Amino acid sequence: MEWKGRRQSDNIEDRRGDPSMGGLGRGGGFSFPSGGGMGRRGGGLSIGTIIFLVVIYLILKAMGIDLLQIMDGGMTTGGPGYEQSESGEQAPANDEMTAFVRTVLAETEDTWNGIFQSQGRQYEEPRLVLFSGQTQSACGFASAATGPFYCPSDHKVYLDTAFFNQLSRQFGASGDFAEAYVVAHEVGHHVQNLLGILPKFNEARQRMSETEANKLSVRVELQADCFAGIWGKFTQQKGILEAGDLEEALNAAQKIGDDTLQKRSQGYVVPESFNHGTSEQRARWFKRGFDSGQLSACDTFSGPV
Repeated sequence: MEWKGRRQSDNIEDRRGDPSMGGLGRGGGFSFPSGGGMGRRGGGLSIGTIIFLVVIYLILKAMGIDLLQIMDGGMTTGGPGYEQSESGEQAPANDEMTAFVRTVLAETEDTWNGIFQSQGRQYEEPRLVLFSGQTQSACGFASAATGPFYCPSDHKVYLDTAFFNQLSRQFGASGDFAEAYVVAHEVGHHVQNLLGILPKFNEARQRMSETEANKLSVRVELQADCFAGIWGKFTQQKGILEAGDLEEALNAAQKIGDDTLQKRSQGYVVPESFNHGTSEQRARWFKRGFDSGQLSACDTFSGPV
């Protein structure tokens, strides 16, 4: 993917190295499989427990013990705008990975601004939050274990860029276009939110059983994959894609299918628990969006998926 030298988005909120951003919030985000858990975000602690933990944290802090650093594996940071690399060195916020994410986000902005404008609509550009380890969102507590996710409550995409290493090393999905697919998928959820699809889904699932809600969730996730494919089509038309890029994205979609992840983690699959789609479905719907470049091709709610 020939991304260097292209426009970079300013809609970035860099929280890396800022321990004050940890916390809890409301549920309802749309997460990307990370191997540490899939599906909707939720849960929480009682007020009394939270107050107790805050008091303990303040006491330890006064004693010179940073509990957040201990919980994060002893990682030290250089303040906002820095993240720690695997070698222990601190990488500035304007490193190559940040530039890459800014560029991909800018490309999604160009794509969706154009599509919405062609339909007489105004596209509201989302913000992308970069964090390391943990952070707070309007949809709940975000950590590296939950993977990238979109929060419809604050219209923000949350990304710990360490996930890209996991995508390559743990899932076997390497390449810059595979990483771009992750960002484009979460932006796809934002598009769904603007189109009123996510609000309808959140309302409908309140009246469903867990199995029924999972089936509807699969359709939501596959549509986000299809929307990511539409973005891929527009990048291709710009001449940004290189040989093998499409294969990288399709490989990533296959490697994070529910069936593949479950078989890898537990040795068997439980179809009724799927909430993102199978490997075959995810790759097929991304390719469908890529081939068509049309929103109309991404109707995952009519007929079989």
